Amino acid sequence: MKRTEALDLLKSYVKNEKMIAHSLASEAVLRALAERLGEDPDHWGLAGLLHDIDVEITNADPRIHAMEGAKILEQKGISPDIVEAVMLHNEDAAHDQERHKPLHHALSAGETITGLITATALVYPDKKVGSVKPKSITKRMKEKAFAASVSRETIMECEKLGLGLPEFVELSLNAMKKVAPDIGL
Repeated sequence: MKRTEALDLLKSYVKNEKMIAHSLASEAVLRALAERLGEDPDHWGLAGLLHDIDVEITNADPRIHAMEGAKILEQKGISPDIVEAVMLHNEDAAHDQERHKPLHHALSAGETITGLITATALVYPDKKVGSVKPKSITKRMKEKAFAASVSRETIMECEKLGLGLPEFVELSLNAMKKVAPDIGL
């Protein structure tokens, strides 16, 4: 599936502009991770873009979110490894299955860190990712009360990709800066 088709598909299911922005940010991070790890940026980017396709139809219910998305993507002929990564990005719904492939860890860590980066940008006076420094993100990782719903444990799955937190933070922040106008930050 081409990116334009994938974006149209996403927008046919997701109407909330903040969720669209999150999906675009996740796509950017996944593309950057793919480039860094020698994977296909278009393929990994598609996983980032489409991972929350069912968020509105499931009302983000952690018991079923991602399972419905996986079904939608499978019906649309999306690559099975993307479907699997989408399903596994929500541990609550994946039940006994564990993430075990680089794409699984990349999607989970990558989409999760976008929340921490966004929350950090929003406390800056200009509310722009361009003003955020990597050190601010790593500092916020230690503050459990800050963006409390963002799973630090999931972000740390970057280590399963062979990336330390400082490199992962910098890569993710730079990726989001490239799409800042598209994500309203």
